[in-house]
Amino acid sequence: MNEFLRTFFFMLFSALNIAIIGRILMSWVDQTGQMRITQILYEITEPILGPLRRIIPQFGMFDFSPMIAILLLNFLQSLVMSTLGR
Repeated sequence: MNEFLRTFFFMLFSALNIAIIGRILMSWVDQTGQMRITQILYEITEPILGPLRRIIPQFGMFDFSPMIAILLLNFLQSLVMSTLGR
């Protein structure tokens, strides 16, 4: 059971990281957000990025919330994995 939980959380955190990176890349390709994949990535990542944007100020036109979100997800992943045991 422990191995199942470790695999589940590893895949969950990996999928969230990929979704955030995908959203970053799609913001360069589809700036209007009209493509369906962009909308899906927005729906997946906005619950994570939205609260961070309210806390972290923007520096000019740079939004650092995706980078902070990835760092926080990696920290949370290592915490969960160490709690579940190696």
